Amino acid sequence: MALYDRILVPTDGSPKGRRAVEHALALAAVHGADVHALYVVDTASYAGTGMEATWTGIDDLLREDADEAVAQVETLAEGTGVDVETTVVEGSPGREIVRYAADARCDLIVMGTHGRGGIDRLLLGSVAERVVRRSPVPVLTVRLGEETEATGTERVEAAETGNDDAPTGTVAGDPE
Repeated sequence: MALYDRILVPTDGSPKGRRAVEHALALAAVHGADVHALYVVDTASYAGTGMEATWTGIDDLLREDADEAVAQVETLAEGTGVDVETTVVEGSPGREIVRYAADARCDLIVMGTHGRGGIDRLLLGSVAERVVRRSPVPVLTVRLGEETEATGTERVEAAETGNDDAPTGTVAGDPE
């Protein structure tokens, strides 16, 4: 029995977010796991627009972005032997990620974080932090953006796989 059977990777389709997707796919390949790619349309951010016609246009654009983001995960998985299931939901990202992980019986969540601290995190909030605090399963956060020094474990993984670009990250939660 593998440690991970179902890995959830929330995605926003951004170039920086690709690091988390690639890490999730690599873990899935090693563990023989399936990947669940999830895009959450953050409807709370657009609820105050007030104009029905405007909302329809915004909703169409958000749906298009969502479809492209989850399709990108499928494209990245081609040739890896990893099965990918894609889902688009609406709601609060932190809440929906945790809900999906529980409902789909995922064993791990792999997600990007910008690593903001101090006043930035206080003012902007952090979806990754909310997920880490509420998740019933371990959460692996992959640092997005600026390159950081890899930990010892990641250097070993990079040496074993020949991947000098192994993403840096931290794991929160207990795998039991």
